[in-house]
Formats: sequence, C-alpha cells, structure tokens
Amino acid sequence: MKNEISVKGRMNAKVIAKIGVLSAVATVLMLFDFPLWFAPNFYKLDFSEVPVLLGTFAMGPVAGIAIEFVKILINFVLNGTDTGGIGELANFAVGCSFIIPAGYIYNHKKSFSTAIIGLIAGTITLSTIGTIMNYYVLLPVYAKVYGAPLQAFIDMGNLINPAITDLKTFVMYAVAPFNLFKGFVISSITILIYKKVSPILHR
Repeated sequence: MKNEISVKGRMNAKVIAKIGVLSAVATVLMLFDFPLWFAPNFYKLDFSEVPVLLGTFAMGPVAGIAIEFVKILINFVLNGTDTGGIGELANFAVGCSFIIPAGYIYNHKKSFSTAIIGLIAGTITLSTIGTIMNYYVLLPVYAKVYGAPLQAFIDMGNLINPAITDLKTFVMYAVAPFNLFKGFVISSITILIYKKVSPILHR
C-alpha cells in the first residue's frame, strides 16, 4: 500500500513538473508574436499553444487546461492587464476551445488519424468560439478600455479588406480567418514535432 502511494506521489510530481515546464515554455513563446497580412495588426500570431497541445496529447485534456491556465496566469503576473482580467479570461476560454476537443478525441484512441481529426475539430471550435468571444466580449471591452469607438476597429479592418464594413463582417473576414489560420499552423507544428518530443513527455 505504501509503495503504491509512493508511486502515485512520484507520478503526480512528474505531471506537475511537466505542466510547469510546458507552461513556462508557452509563456516565453507568447513573447514572440507577429501580425498577419489579412487582419489588423493587434491580432498577432504566436506559438504558445504548441506546448499546450503537446501536454494535452501526452497527459490529457485536464493537464492541457492546467498548462493553458498557468500560461495565462504567468503572463498576467509578468505583464499585467489592460482589461481587468477580462481579456485573459477570454483568451483562456478560446485556448481551451482548441485543446479540449483535440485532446479528448486523441486520448480516446491514440493514433495519427485521431490526432488529425482532433486537431481539425479543435481548429473549427477555436474559430467558432474565438469569433463569438471577439464579437460579444473582446472587441467591446477593448473599445471601452482604449476609449475608442468600435468603428475605429472596423475602419482598421476596412483598410486591409474593403469587404469589412461593420462588426459582423469584421469578425467574418478578419477574426474567423485569423483563428482558422492559427489553428492550422499550430496543428501542423504539433503533428511535426509530437513524435520527437513524446518520449520525453512520457518519462
């Protein structure tokens, strides 16, 4: 009985250590972001979801949620917030909308095909939830925080894509494509490197 408890304790300690390391890597990767050509430059792509997805595939969705939470928490502590935490909560929800479907499907039956299916499902969910959150939460909050009307954001989008004329077309032609592209890029990187790092994550 004592040996069993000891083994479980070591396993839990390993999981916590892996979550900590992956969260730290994800936080560092958040610093290296860049805008895309089809969206206003305040939408920036970073690769911080890669270690979150790696942890989700290796240890399950619960571990992925923990990595996502710690990543956002560390960034909040280090860089503060302009939105009273609302932006961070929204980013956490959007991140989880990506990793939970992907992790659940993959961990149900671990194979290359289920990884692909999971990542496709996660990308679609990411785009859907991200679009909804931007429409109802993030853009209105940012407009209020920065004292700028929503039209200012729409005008920024219109300079890039003339089809953007209101909030609905903004999220349709800027936010949704951004999240789809992000999901595709993060998924591709994860697929390429997971096998290589999997032995380390399963130690």
